[in-house]
Amino acid sequence: MGCRGAISLSNTFRMAHLCISSLSPPISYSPSCPPFHRRIFVVASRIHAASATSTSISHAQPKVVVTRERGKNGKLIASLVKQGISCLELPLIEHTRGPDLDRLSTVLSDTTFDWIVITSPEAGSVFLEAWKAAGTPNVTVGVVGAGTASIFEEVVQSSKRSLNIAFVPSKATGKVLASELPKNGNEKCTVLYPASAKASNEIEEGLSNRGFEVTRLNTYTTGPVHHVDQTVLKQALSAPVIAVASPSAIRAWVGLIPESEQWSNSVACIGETTAKAAKKLGLTNVYYPANPGLEGWVGSILEAMQANIK
Repeated sequence: MGCRGAISLSNTFRMAHLCISSLSPPISYSPSCPPFHRRIFVVASRIHAASATSTSISHAQPKVVVTRERGKNGKLIASLVKQGISCLELPLIEHTRGPDLDRLSTVLSDTTFDWIVITSPEAGSVFLEAWKAAGTPNVTVGVVGAGTASIFEEVVQSSKRSLNIAFVPSKATGKVLASELPKNGNEKCTVLYPASAKASNEIEEGLSNRGFEVTRLNTYTTGPVHHVDQTVLKQALSAPVIAVASPSAIRAWVGLIPESEQWSNSVACIGETTAKAAKKLGLTNVYYPANPGLEGWVGSILEAMQANIK
């Protein structure tokens, strides 16, 4: 190429399940523990200590609402359960076919690109299906961060190098990806960008301004779920923290808040883009990590919880 112990209540609530782990003693850390991990451990210890004074309340009410699509909240729930934090699963969004989905496999079969740019796990999953349908052509992929890269792990190990993850930006944002994607001095460098129909133009504009030739295909879109159990919603509204992973999710959440509800609890976002969307919607208690990803997201959730128990 020219360029480069939990309790499940899912039977009771159709739209959610509550995961509660027994309270554990405060977590200690060694002096060699990285500063970021120290911060998580200290905050978690304080949360454990506060929870220990009101065990019955802790087990009766969820502390964090997790909102990704059904089946995609498991890793976050597991991380929070390890900290003794109860979770209510309330999927707020669902993915549907985008207008360009049918074109994706044909484009991959007929055209060679210097880069395929993938900026979300869902975009990665949709791309992989089309790539397999196209006969697994050789492709060089740039991903926005480690979470998105993980979608490709199994395929990379078994594809005999026909799919190469060759670039991850220094910070997991679309803006940084667009500014850092290698061009290697070539005048013409082609990029295929399969994306959500609701994604902004930040990436293709950033790349185009640097001289890349970008083909964007809107392969999927995101919308609010069609039904939310009102009993579950009532629980969610009373939880101290809601965790969101996309602007679509926070918009869906705000749309569910009753006009009579003076909701002002904390929002823990997976990254800065989602946090900006939350603030634009008028939410004030918004937390997010400097670097998007599961570990940073958990840290922001713990920080939000600590703010609620001060």
